[in-house]
Amino acid sequence: MMSSEGENQQANIKEELESLWAALQGLGYDRFQLAALETRRAGESLVTMLILGVMVAVLLIAAWLGILAGAVLALIGQGVSVSSAVLAAVAVNVMLVLFLVGVLRRKSRFLQWPACLHSLRQQPLKQPNNQSLNL
Repeated sequence: MMSSEGENQQANIKEELESLWAALQGLGYDRFQLAALETRRAGESLVTMLILGVMVAVLLIAAWLGILAGAVLALIGQGVSVSSAVLAAVAVNVMLVLFLVGVLRRKSRFLQWPACLHSLRQQPLKQPNNQSLNL
């Protein structure tokens, strides 16, 4: 009778392990399927955001050109020559570009993750009393 109970217990343990393994496989599959679906949704959202960003940029450019045209016409209405008014608009654009390029250059330093790189650099071992390690 002992061997029958032992075999029965082993069979039950084997069934439980197989059931657990099947559940883990199903759980892993579900997690990968969820990750794949979320990656797809994130990709679609990124593409939509990029398209909308380009559309916003085009509309902002049109608005900026309208503002410049209005400023040039206002200067001409004040008696400034056409060439001087257009030159003033170009100068404003160039100054704005130079300012924005400066901001971009300052911000580009952070794209290299300087704090992370600094923390990952191996610090030299400090030797007590200026003695070297004898290995």
